[in-house]
Amino acid sequence: MLCFTYGSNMSRARLQARVPSARFVAVATLARHRLRFHKKAGDGSAKCDAEETDSPRDQVIGVIYEIDDGEKPDLDRHEALGFGYEQKMVELETPWGHAQAWMYYATRLTSTLKPYHWYKHHVVAGARENDLPSDYIAWIEATESVADPNVKRSRRELAIYRD
Repeated sequence: MLCFTYGSNMSRARLQARVPSARFVAVATLARHRLRFHKKAGDGSAKCDAEETDSPRDQVIGVIYEIDDGEKPDLDRHEALGFGYEQKMVELETPWGHAQAWMYYATRLTSTLKPYHWYKHHVVAGARENDLPSDYIAWIEATESVADPNVKRSRRELAIYRD
């Protein structure tokens, strides 16, 4: 099955730590959506959302991955499906034309929380490794983030990037 990722799961290391079958398919654009760090997470921080808008100027750039059907429940657990994220099928523009994939979208929103540094690192790492446009990466990098008060969690999250 095809999954459109636009936040921390754009990072291949992050996604494959959750679902080892994940294989890159393409960079893709989701029209009439904008990237927001406003999903209220259970850890006290904000995570990414592809917020639907009415503007044809808005777009979210992300990555389509193929994952084994049998691993979908594992990813659902990591994404707290039903407890902050839901899923929907979306139409995407890829280098070869249109594609359909499912994606998670936020249902618990906040305007007061910031992403943790480690979470933003996952998003930036995924954007860079997939060669997203430099202005899009710069916008993500400019997003304000805060230190995670749980230092062990922060170290654990970033450990996937160490060889």
